[in-house]
Amino acid sequence: PLSAKPLKVDALKHRSYLRRQRRHTLPASEFRNLTPQDAISVFEIEREAFVSVSGLCPLTLDEVLHFLSLCPELSLGWFEEGQLVAFIIGSGWDKERLSQDALTTHVAGTPTVHIHVLSVHRHCRQQGKGSILLWRYLQYLRCLPWLRRALLICEEFLVPFYHKAGFKEKGPSLISVGHLRFTEMEYSLGGRAFERRNSGC
Repeated sequence: PLSAKPLKVDALKHRSYLRRQRRHTLPASEFRNLTPQDAISVFEIEREAFVSVSGLCPLTLDEVLHFLSLCPELSLGWFEEGQLVAFIIGSGWDKERLSQDALTTHVAGTPTVHIHVLSVHRHCRQQGKGSILLWRYLQYLRCLPWLRRALLICEEFLVPFYHKAGFKEKGPSLISVGHLRFTEMEYSLGGRAFERRNSGC
């Protein structure tokens, strides 16, 4: 009985030490493809970001799981000390313009990626993380040899943000969600061997 308390204290210290070690071994900042195991973290960030603004999420939790199962290579997450702070989810598309079907469809092996959502954790906004992640994602897409362009839809107030990243307007989107109307935008990924050789792929 006399030794029980010191042993308990030692065990608590040991657990605290292990937690500190785990924290120190996590990369400070990491970019990687998302997996279905990331779906809940993705959805929580997305829900907080979009429901407060428009009342709607671009993707439901089931749709997040759907795309992260079918085409994880078209997603990118930014993790800081193991925690997801920002993400992009895309899927393959096989037509010139995005239609309502594009919201829930992945077409494998096509030259177009449809960017469904870009979202940043509420504690990490106004820090330029959205622009940095988008740039990293577009550079990553250039390394996927079958891709030639990226398409997305956004509300009017976001058009300047995507213009700065190199997207061009294709005009009013054919897609509507509730009362929301969108602009469709396109980014050329090039595809010439010289461009890919010099993009770090």
